[in-house]
Amino acid sequence: MVSQLQSPLFTQRVVEAMRTLYPEELADKSWDNVGLLQENIAPTSGDVPHTVLLTNDLSIAVAEEAIREKASVIISYHPFIFRGLKSVTLDDPQQRIILQLAQHNIAVYCPHTAFDAAPGGLNDWLADMLIPHGLYSREHVQPIRTPLPEGVGFDESGYGRFVVLKDPVPLADIVRSYAKGLGGLKHVMVALPKSYSPQTEIETVAICAGSGYDVVKDSQADLIVTGEMSHHNALRMTELGQCVLTVFHSNSERQFLKDKIQGQLQKYLEKNPFTRGTKVIVSEEDKDPFEIWDVDNIPSA
Repeated sequence: MVSQLQSPLFTQRVVEAMRTLYPEELADKSWDNVGLLQENIAPTSGDVPHTVLLTNDLSIAVAEEAIREKASVIISYHPFIFRGLKSVTLDDPQQRIILQLAQHNIAVYCPHTAFDAAPGGLNDWLADMLIPHGLYSREHVQPIRTPLPEGVGFDESGYGRFVVLKDPVPLADIVRSYAKGLGGLKHVMVALPKSYSPQTEIETVAICAGSGYDVVKDSQADLIVTGEMSHHNALRMTELGQCVLTVFHSNSERQFLKDKIQGQLQKYLEKNPFTRGTKVIVSEEDKDPFEIWDVDNIPSA
């Protein structure tokens, strides 16, 4: 008789927490791949370690960190499985991660665009970086694109955010706000129309984390804030008289895990006696693949 395998109770509780806080129904499943993408197995006695590792990208270095930290669940913002697999070998980095995590009985949950669309989620967090300077109030923020028909229980959700500032604000002040809010960035990329300068006053801002052009491309905002944008799309924006601020793809997302998700998930799990005391940690190995080098001072090591 074949023994019946089950998911660990702890994994079930963590997945339940994520689906409650950031419902999968909000994700754009026409292209996205969200949810429990790799499951683990309940041991024959007891339960798995009550440790969760948060990461933006699930790289080999992050997988090995999860093993060292004895995590039993990884929450990876970006899906590490996106398309169908025809093999699982050590030759491909993604497939190697699958094998390593299976060997160490680690599950992976990926929320991606559910994070983006949820009220109070990633794009609201980006919009809130304008608040410390009194740049807007909450009633001046609206989703750019809604994922679900009205009346299904998620009326405040949507992709991207359109912000109307209470008073015009110099572009330079907004750039500084985002650099600080995203972890103290020293460099950002800005595309300006000829009529713009750092002191140009901004009245409206369109925001979308990651590669957000498709969400914000029809916005009439003075300033577009996103993680990355192609040359031709940025050129189109400037020719329409709009300014573009990009901060590199994952820089627009990663700090959200530390600022919001770590405490939010910890608080939710503390409500249940079974998951009370869960260790929720943010990856130290996760980082953007790109660095900016000053060619006159190229790092020697």
